[in-house]
Parts: sequence; structure tokens; C-alpha cells
Amino acid sequence: MTHLLRPRLRAAALAPLAAALLGLLGITAHAQEATIRKNLSERLPNLPKIEEVRKSAMPGLYEVRVNHSELLYTDAQGDFVLQGELINTQTRSNLTEERQNKLSAVDFQQLPLKDAFTIVRGNGQRKLAIFEDPNCGFCKRFEKDLTKISNVTLHIFLYPILGQDSTTKSQHIWCAKNPGKAFEDWMLRNITPPSASCDTSALQRNVAFGRKYRITGTPTSFLVDGTRVPGALGADKLEALLNAAH
Repeated sequence: MTHLLRPRLRAAALAPLAAALLGLLGITAHAQEATIRKNLSERLPNLPKIEEVRKSAMPGLYEVRVNHSELLYTDAQGDFVLQGELINTQTRSNLTEERQNKLSAVDFQQLPLKDAFTIVRGNGQRKLAIFEDPNCGFCKRFEKDLTKISNVTLHIFLYPILGQDSTTKSQHIWCAKNPGKAFEDWMLRNITPPSASCDTSALQRNVAFGRKYRITGTPTSFLVDGTRVPGALGADKLEALLNAAH
């Protein structure tokens, strides 16, 4: 019986040591973060407030996050700073981009869909939310590619950030009897939306939402899994993303 108890006794004896080692590692990690924060803040006074410091996938390299999702890299002492993309050559994955996508994700359920109008194609089973300025050339190109996508529900958020004319066109589209048709007439067929008036406070809320979640360009799309998709992707790439997120 004694020999059966020995492994348990050894495990019990080692437990405090393991806990102590974990505690020491935690203290060391905290001290390392403090060193990096202190040195970078003192040496780079124009650096935005450091929001997070964490180890990167590359040994000896630390990720420094500023401005919500902007990433820099440094050594353990903060003596050197790198700005750029960290690539895993084994998997050929862009670790910087993957991390930024996670940081910039928005819960689809939290999107204010009441401030958007909806266009349904096919069975509408897949969903995509898009922030667009009616005077954005990339948005018009994106809309043309979207006509090749079927079985999707598009939630269009008018996001007038390119000037007063964008605001005026957005107001006329939002107040149209059929906003979806007025939007597509303009974006796809260059038919100017007819004058219309109504409560357009939704547009102001869209701009405020975009500022809060750092939507700095159009088009910006969100998949149902929260992934942010910046820019005008081609139909093939968008199709793959919709299928993966569905």
C-alpha cells in the first residue's frame, strides 16, 4: 500500500513548489511589462498611450499595442522598436494581421441594425453588414462585386464621411420610399437619388458608432462572426469569407 501512496505524496510535496514557480513567472512577466512601458514612454514621448504589452509568437519579441489595434514590437528592455508585420514562415500566416482582426472585431449582435436598411438576395441565409459612403469610389466597385453574391442579406449602414455632398446623398437615400433601390440606383447605375426628407438622426448615430469602433474608411464590412473586413474585396474572396463565417 505504501508504494501506491508515494506518487501522491511526491505530487503533494511538489504542489507548493509548482505554485511558487508560477507565481515567480507571473512576477517576472509583470516586471518585464513594467520595464518596457517605462522605457518606451520615457524615450518616445510622442508614442501614444500603451494599452497592452504581451509576448509575441517570436521568442524575445514583445507586442506593444497602442491606439486600440495598432501594433509595435520591441525587445525585453524596450531598447529597440519595430513597426511592420510579423510573418510566420512555417504557416505563411500574417500574425500581425490576425491579431489586428481580433482586436477590431465587432459583435454582430451589437450592430445597430435599426439604423441600416436591408437588401436581400436569394434566400438571404448569409449576412453581411457594410458601412458605405455614397461618394466612395471603392464602395461603388464593391457594390458591383456584391451583385455576383447570392443568398445573402446585406445590412447597409450609410456612413457619410467624405463631405457635405455625401451627407446630402445619404439623407435622400435614407428617406427614399425604398432606400435599397435608391442606393443601388446611385451606386450601380449612377442615378442621383431624388430629394426626400425625414428623420435622419440614424446617419449621425452611424458616424458616432464608426468613430467609437474606429471605422476609418469605406467600405468596411462585418461578418456574423464579428470579423472586420476593410476595403473592397473581390467577389471570390468575399464568397469564401461568407462561407467560413456562416
